[in-house]
Amino acid sequence: MTTTSPTPVDRAAPLPDTGGGVLSGPYRALTLGIVSVVLLLAFEATAVNTAMPVAARSLDGLGLYAFAFSGYFTTTLFALVVSGQWCDRRGPLEPLFTGIAVFGAGLVVAGTAAGMWPFVAGRAIQGLGGGLVIVALYVVVGRAFPERLRPSVFAAFSAAWVLPSIVGPLVSGAVTQHLGWRWVFLAVPVLVLLPVAVMWPALRRSERAQPPLHAAAFDRGRTWCAALAAAGAGLLQYAGQRLDLPGLVPAVVGAALLLPAVVRLLPAGTLRAARGLPTVILLRGVAAGAFFAAEAFVPLMMVTQRDLSPTLAGLTLTSGGLSWAFGSWLQGRPGAERHREAMIRLGFVLTAVAIAGAALVLVPSVPAWVAAVAWAVGGVGMGLAVASISVLMMKLSAAEDTGANSAALQLSDALGNVLLIGLAGVLFSGLGGGSAAAAQDAPAPAGAFAVIFLVMAGVALLGAVVSGRTAAAGADG
Repeated sequence: MTTTSPTPVDRAAPLPDTGGGVLSGPYRALTLGIVSVVLLLAFEATAVNTAMPVAARSLDGLGLYAFAFSGYFTTTLFALVVSGQWCDRRGPLEPLFTGIAVFGAGLVVAGTAAGMWPFVAGRAIQGLGGGLVIVALYVVVGRAFPERLRPSVFAAFSAAWVLPSIVGPLVSGAVTQHLGWRWVFLAVPVLVLLPVAVMWPALRRSERAQPPLHAAAFDRGRTWCAALAAAGAGLLQYAGQRLDLPGLVPAVVGAALLLPAVVRLLPAGTLRAARGLPTVILLRGVAAGAFFAAEAFVPLMMVTQRDLSPTLAGLTLTSGGLSWAFGSWLQGRPGAERHREAMIRLGFVLTAVAIAGAALVLVPSVPAWVAAVAWAVGGVGMGLAVASISVLMMKLSAAEDTGANSAALQLSDALGNVLLIGLAGVLFSGLGGGSAAAAQDAPAPAGAFAVIFLVMAGVALLGAVVSGRTAAAGADG
């Protein structure tokens, strides 16, 4: 049972199931097209992770380091809801290609920024584009692929991170060191052209094969809720950066805007982990928030605590991208369906172990490569958990709710990132990480990193406990 769709849609069935795989005749071009978009997003993410410590320092904005990540997800909150309704009304083509264009524009703004706040603004524009794109991709999967192939498609999404995980840090690190961090952002928009050229014909053919959609108008109330949620999240982050008494005002206002809006936007019972789909939606935010809040600070830790170059610091995360693809591949194997709950729980446990393990690098006698090993463990966990959560969401969604529930899943993902990366930023600043000394190349206090990693490991363990509440999900389908 779902409660998130504001616009009932006469949803078309997937393309006729010919019994082949995702690379068989009717699916090959479509699979390659949408995976190429994920490849672009993955390359951007890995490249930005590598360049971000240098960018923040050069712009004298280390105190806003977390904001450069969470600002992206703040605007994503709004774009996800808009994209879900847009997809349910007009299909995924328009929001997908609009999102790609906006994403590229945000990269240009960030790459030409003269200060940290304009840089954050560019990241926020990227978030608008990314939110439009990711929901549209999920809707494409729901519309064009039969249920038996969806785990394989999500596994392909994860596999698309493998090459960027290897090449991204090397390329980004080399560009950052020899040409400057700005070119990491300014070069990526050129790569947009190839995915557009690959996917356009395949998507057009797929959409022409579907009956027309018959949806109601946009739900303006829901769209306003999305805008209020984004505004509330932004105010909370601003208050967290101030850490003073006047900062209580934006904190209170932000919470007052965010909480009621989130209750409206997510399925009923999500915030209290009601059994079935609400818990599935909630767990996506818990997994993404804990893992990526920790990951955002790994390169900075390796640069400031272990004196690694941006390239080597970025390569620390490479193992996670590789093993994420492996974990996602495992959940797509035959017979895995009956073990969904166990795979989600194991994924959270492995993620918690990885985050805590990365913190060991703060001990001078521990080799720096331990962080890469830990992140490999976390990648397997995230591959198992995130892909399984996506498969469960699709399974539990009525055909007419595909767009809305895909948006809710991604909304939870973005909200988890905003809140937990924002919390990490508060901890980092509050424990001295954003001090003037840190901005002048002195190491940020090791305790700031340690607290962030231990808190996020605890959040991941909480996700493992809550995962038992997906047990009744099949009854809801």
